[in-house]
Amino acid sequence: MQPTTTPGAAATAEHSTAQYLTQYLSFRLGGLEYGLDYRCVRELRPLKELDRFSSEGEVLRSVAVSRGVIIPIVDMRAAFGSAQGTPDPSTDVIILQLSNGVMGMVVDGVTDIVSLAASDIAAVPGLGAAEADYLLGLGTLAGRRLILVDIDRLMAIRSPSPMQAA
Repeated sequence: MQPTTTPGAAATAEHSTAQYLTQYLSFRLGGLEYGLDYRCVRELRPLKELDRFSSEGEVLRSVAVSRGVIIPIVDMRAAFGSAQGTPDPSTDVIILQLSNGVMGMVVDGVTDIVSLAASDIAAVPGLGAAEADYLLGLGTLAGRRLILVDIDRLMAIRSPSPMQAA
């Protein structure tokens, strides 16, 4: 038995579903695929195209000039404990517009933009909300799994300085 719908009901249901889709920029990092809210993305660039002024520390990789703005570049490969070797042609920088300013992040590569409904996102198994409040959930789309992050919260995390750790 097949369900019946009125001609206008199908269009209304499709329209209301489309309203609740969120677009995520997916990227690779250490063999895993992540996603962040696409509304935070200002631009995408290959790592080699940025003008670098300095190289400091492991995580804060450098500062760069992008469209006349000096921005800090965070090497997410180092922050997530991945090997950070020399960049290859697929290494990308995602320039982000965050609530506290503009910042860039180095990733292994940008994959694409995906649209997910709330029903496509599940809680991260075995993880309490207080442990990693920057994780939004685990998105599933056509057999792909994306770890969804709140990029504003993730970029606000500070590593403890040696004085704070003692």
